[in-house]
Amino acid sequence: MITHIKGRLVEKSPTELVIDCNGIGYLVNISLNTFSLLSDSEAISLYTHLQVKEDSHTLFGFFDKSERNLFRKLISVSGIGASTARTMLSSLNPQEIQRAILTENVSTIQSVKGIGLKTAQRVIIELKDKVNLADSTGEISISGLNQNREEALSALEVLGYSRKLTSKVVDELINNDPEISVEKIIKNSLNKL
Repeated sequence: MITHIKGRLVEKSPTELVIDCNGIGYLVNISLNTFSLLSDSEAISLYTHLQVKEDSHTLFGFFDKSERNLFRKLISVSGIGASTARTMLSSLNPQEIQRAILTENVSTIQSVKGIGLKTAQRVIIELKDKVNLADSTGEISISGLNQNREEALSALEVLGYSRKLTSKVVDELINNDPEISVEKIIKNSLNKL
């Protein structure tokens, strides 16, 4: 397994790179997220994932380990192949994907081209316990976010609104403002319901 690659950047496009390592050029598939983080420096180092199939060996490159770890978690989900996982990482940054999984925001995951409702739900179900937002940011903890979400949903239930109806509104508010307080979530939800 090739776990990282270091060399000279020969070609660069938003979807792939060619890296020269001691005279051998490696074609490395990348996400738009990785592309946006790369500098114009000729020296390059990427974390990689090698996908071996009977008819091809495909190398995927990532700017940091957390993006590679998320990629590996995504391809472990039934129905998500390497191309779809790369599309997800190109459409949303790793933090947005992890936040959508942890807050069970199906619509955000479903907004990625090629992902339908059932696949988005499967991603959430299979990865909810495996994803941790602190992995990628080092500082954000989702536990406070989940606690605010749960308190707001419980309060809205007490007020007579169904959990199914309020979940979508609450998740949308949290995605727009991750630092939102429970009181604001409830107040803004009541205005939208």
